[in-house]
Amino acid sequence: MKTKYYFLIVMALAIFSIAAKRAVVANDIVGTWKYLISDVPPEYESGFFTFEEKESKTVGYVGDTEKQEMKELVVDQGKVTFTTESQAGVFKYSLAQTGDTLQGIISSQYGDFPIKAIKEAKK
Repeated sequence: MKTKYYFLIVMALAIFSIAAKRAVVANDIVGTWKYLISDVPPEYESGFFTFEEKESKTVGYVGDTEKQEMKELVVDQGKVTFTTESQAGVFKYSLAQTGDTLQGIISSQYGDFPIKAIKEAKK
């Protein structure tokens, strides 16, 4: 009988530790990130991403003064994907997170462009 309870406790702890790890990983993205896009006109090559936690959900914005909301934002196992829309069209971001660096591709009607973002230090 004690063995069953011991097994149940071990399983419960394992499940809680996995859930806690996911929460910590999601919080790694929270903050401001400065990005650089390669092979684009100078006025589009740099800017900021901002990721926040709202109501236990990660939300994000592109820009610093005029913020565009990230649509279809998914942060999972080191991968970050989202889309933005503007007068210039729809842009799909596909990034991989390694520590304080996001790196990947922006896809649009104009082609695919490499992007790299570095997390800003907390102020």
